[in-house]
Amino acid sequence: MSLKLVDRDYVPDGNGGVASGRGGEELLDEALFRLAARRGSFPFLPELGSRMHLLRRERPSEWNTLALQYAVEALEDMEGVRVTAASARRDGDGLLVTVALLREGASLPVEIRLEE
Repeated sequence: MSLKLVDRDYVPDGNGGVASGRGGEELLDEALFRLAARRGSFPFLPELGSRMHLLRRERPSEWNTLALQYAVEALEDMEGVRVTAASARRDGDGLLVTVALLREGASLPVEIRLEE
C-alpha cells in the first residue's frame, strides 16, 4: 500500500489521515514518486529516485534517449512493471516527461513536469 500523491502533496482521506492508492492507482503513484524524486536525495536509500532532473543540462536531441534510460533505472526494481517508452519535451518554463509503463498487458502512462 502506498500513500496517494497529487501535485507532490499527500491527499487527505477526510478522517485526519492520508489517502492510500489501490491497485493500478497505487502502482502509478509509486512510479510517479520514483520518477520525480531526485536519485541520491534519500541517505538510507541512495538508489531511490531518478536522474530526470539532469535532462535540462542535455541537448534536446538527447532528451528522449536519456528519459528512457533514467526511467528504466528508476523503476527497475518495481516488480511486474516494464518501461516501454519515454519522451521529453519543453513545456513552458520546464520539461514534460512522459513514461509508458506496461503491467499485466496494460499500458499505463505517467507524466512528470520538471521545473526550471
